[in-house]
Amino acid sequence: MSALENFRTETRAWLEANCPPEMRQPVETDEDVYWGGRNASFKNDAQKQWFEACRDKGYTVPGWPKEYGGAGLTPAEAKVLREEMARINARPPLSSFGIWMLGPALLHFGTKGQKQRFLNEIARGEIRWCQGYSEPGSGSDLVSMQTFGEDKGDHWIVNGQKIWTSYADQADWIFCLVRTDKANKYQGITFMLFDMENQGVTTKPIKLISGNSPFCETFMDDVKVPKSYGEDIPGYVGEINRGWDVAKYLLGHEREMISATGGGDRATSLGAVTNRKGALDPVLRAEMAMFDVDALAFTAMSEKFLDEVKVGKGHPAQPNMLKYAGTELNKRRHELVMAAGGSRALEWESEDTQGGKPARSWLRTKANSIEGGTSEVMLNVISKRILELPGA
Repeated sequence: MSALENFRTETRAWLEANCPPEMRQPVETDEDVYWGGRNASFKNDAQKQWFEACRDKGYTVPGWPKEYGGAGLTPAEAKVLREEMARINARPPLSSFGIWMLGPALLHFGTKGQKQRFLNEIARGEIRWCQGYSEPGSGSDLVSMQTFGEDKGDHWIVNGQKIWTSYADQADWIFCLVRTDKANKYQGITFMLFDMENQGVTTKPIKLISGNSPFCETFMDDVKVPKSYGEDIPGYVGEINRGWDVAKYLLGHEREMISATGGGDRATSLGAVTNRKGALDPVLRAEMAMFDVDALAFTAMSEKFLDEVKVGKGHPAQPNMLKYAGTELNKRRHELVMAAGGSRALEWESEDTQGGKPARSWLRTKANSIEGGTSEVMLNVISKRILELPGA
């Protein structure tokens, strides 16, 4: 038996022993997802048990080095762990923008001190992050942002506004793009890190058509952002006025994260879930079968891209492809769920539909093709960077 096969056997046994039955059920409500943070609480003992077991094993961030709270798994081992968790429908032990976005950027650009402090806090679920990129007049065109940090020697005074800041009202810290040089459009941005409890930071939730929303407006009025939080722990990532380098790198990971909503790695096919005892008409069943095939193909494509990245052959625009394909696939998924549910799926408040979950989830997917870069922008990048088509 190979070392990888041994690892699979050990992983399967560990999961059976440590993942409670409750943590193998589909996520039904926001409380089913554990985000961590200084104000976090567990829904039940099972959620707490699952998180703590994974935290102690390094499985909240299995591919990160052990010194930063991870398990130090190789890419092949991390893939086995994902497969085995999917096999038993295990919920993620910890959801975090720190894991999906900031963490990879810190691993690539961060100082030793930043990694030691922030990565360990992220891995242990002690800090919850939000992302300060978009502004009311600067969505996909991030370099036109107006939030400005005035240099005061050992700190900046930041003024401005961010929008679509997911979970800003629940986050502990923010990684934020701030203009620090008005004379240089592209090289005058700094990637700052600061506490959301700093004086002058306020948030206001944005309500969506679904009735629910993770999005907020974030306002910064004379916010003091230190240039250092201690020895080798700058209050910014990368270089001052070179934050765009970090921002672009992080965007690739954000788009991969968003693209995962379209994955075909779910244990049960869409057709099997929605085709109640053959009640659906043949045309709709055929559309669902086509969707299931496309979702599996998307997963295969994602694995291929990941393998190419591992050996240094990944194309910089591949995250754009994944983001476009994944979000459009997820929208299609929910359109089919609504079609299968008929008029019942449009119900909004009853216990029978869990407070209108099908309709609210369907409406929420409309934001997928906007957040993290619109589908139109993704197609433009793909046409220029991969297909090498001439610009307009």
